[in-house]
Amino acid sequence: MLNFRELLIKIYQQTNEFGKLHGMELQKFEADEIVYKLEVKKEHLATPTTAHGGLVAGYMDGVLGLAALYASSENACLVSTVEFKINYLKPVRLGDILIGKGTIISNGKRIIITQGEIFKESTNEKVAIGTGTFNAYPYEKSGMTRDYFGI
Repeated sequence: MLNFRELLIKIYQQTNEFGKLHGMELQKFEADEIVYKLEVKKEHLATPTTAHGGLVAGYMDGVLGLAALYASSENACLVSTVEFKINYLKPVRLGDILIGKGTIISNGKRIIITQGEIFKESTNEKVAIGTGTFNAYPYEKSGMTRDYFGI
């Protein structure tokens, strides 16, 4: 049988409509880091060639949040974003494939702090950095039940 963390990430990938809509693909979900991938498409653009900052912000929130989710899942908890900060370093353009990496800075009982970086896959150029604060809460508060996880 899968452990809670494996079940949680499987369900998250099935139910994360925002991630699916934007083409976010989870590549790695481990204690040392998470890795998320995203290709910039026409529907992500704010100008004819450049992605909207909101896409990069939403993507960063996902990168930071998945790192926090890894930590919180140890205690059968989910997370919600309390706040996050992003610094945009370079423009993101149509066709860019982005790699987001997230790690845990602090893992408290209720508050988890993470950091993230987003790179262009082709050049390894850093396009954004961020930090986030997340609230860990019991998964039952989300409306999920033990039956949902088959446990």
